[in-house]
Amino acid sequence: MSPAPYDLDVRPILREGGEPFSVIMAAVAVLAPGQPLRLLTTFKPLPLFQVLGARGFDAAAREIGGGDWEVIFTPAGAPPAREAAGAPAARDAGHDWPEPEFELDLRDLDPPEPMVRALEGVESLSAGRTMAALLPREPVFLFEELDQRGHRWRGAFLPDDGYRIVVRAKDVSKESGT
Repeated sequence: MSPAPYDLDVRPILREGGEPFSVIMAAVAVLAPGQPLRLLTTFKPLPLFQVLGARGFDAAAREIGGGDWEVIFTPAGAPPAREAAGAPAARDAGHDWPEPEFELDLRDLDPPEPMVRALEGVESLSAGRTMAALLPREPVFLFEELDQRGHRWRGAFLPDDGYRIVVRAKDVSKESGT
């Protein structure tokens, strides 16, 4: 028998203009092994699907009326281990990555500046080259943008609650088959 879901209603936070991401991640951190998270929200949180998917969760969403959504995140097996600082999780396992050409420290910037500067850094790279960025939090929206642009990335939480991401610029030669 699987454990009962952990219920989390972030609709009040969202309606007050707040950002519930840290509350959601705190809830994920206290889940028992195999325990699902039942999230109530005011929209379908697609970026969260990717974030929790990377941690081994499957998502099932349904609109419950009035624009509100219920999303159940169920562990798909053992959750991936949390990586140590400086040792990014293998988002692109099986591929050799060159050392980053440079590292940007963006932890003291206000959103959306860390994302903007990280994207500028990636766009300055030659195909297949890498860069690293230190960010104040896990860059959920940056992940989505990098994926859309065809770049590869891997990342890890830092001990001070920041996040380090290493990004490999899109390698156009692999796309063309050369």
